[in-house]
Amino acid sequence: MPSILVTGAEGQLGKELTYSQKHYPDLQGLFTTKEELDITNPQQINDYLAHHPVDYIVNCAAYTRVDQAETDQAQAFAVNATGPAYLGTIASKLGCKLFHISTDYVFGGRLTQPLEETMATQPATYYGQSKLAGEQKLLVNHRAAYIIRTSWLYSTRGNNFFKKMLALGKTKQTVSVVYNQVGSPTYARDLALVIWEMIRKVENATTYPPGIYHYANEGVASWYDFASAIMEYAKLDCKVVPILSRDFPTSAQRPAYSVLSKEKIKKNFHISIPHWRESLQHCIKDLKL
Repeated sequence: MPSILVTGAEGQLGKELTYSQKHYPDLQGLFTTKEELDITNPQQINDYLAHHPVDYIVNCAAYTRVDQAETDQAQAFAVNATGPAYLGTIASKLGCKLFHISTDYVFGGRLTQPLEETMATQPATYYGQSKLAGEQKLLVNHRAAYIIRTSWLYSTRGNNFFKKMLALGKTKQTVSVVYNQVGSPTYARDLALVIWEMIRKVENATTYPPGIYHYANEGVASWYDFASAIMEYAKLDCKVVPILSRDFPTSAQRPAYSVLSKEKIKKNFHISIPHWRESLQHCIKDLKL
């Protein structure tokens, strides 16, 4: 039975991987938090893998505080770039296959067509720069790695836009949300299930090429659209007011357009991807269970 180490298990994707592993009894998961395994410490990685040999590593560990990364650059780079480089070197040496989670922020948000894996990356934030550096360093150290870029991740777990809107919708009559930033909301559980499926397929065949892949739920939305759907499906009596991004300034500039093309992952791994509205309804149902 293949053994899979998941780093960053305390994050929302890590938690969804932990939850959904029960659907894959043929795969054995080992789930570590940053306190249990610090990916910026190569000796700690070596020691852990010496005592817990694995066949796969799924790196969910990341510095995701986008605004704080503008000033906390050293820590953001350590976790998002140096850590993946260490994992790549060690995984390659041990013969482990490596899956690494990246982000739409490696693009600058200036393009206006679905973003393909081969398109030029121009991150506009330090968070995006550090994540891009992580991709580049990882591929130098482990050429057979799988990198999955995703966007607008949310779930019932952790802190995210979905849960913030639910909280505001229960206490406010109106909420103002940006309408001129467009992307694809992604339910973290959908991505977790895809990662397990990808591992299972890679384990059973050699016809699944490594490299960079994009995954997000189907469909396109603005943050205003997403917030409006959250209020509607959660049956919250809160009006969503559309505003421009200039009316909601942040330290780090959010991408204006970050719709990821999923054609490569659908073609190479033969997966179907649900629409973001369908997945949002599932997420709200999961929250109420």
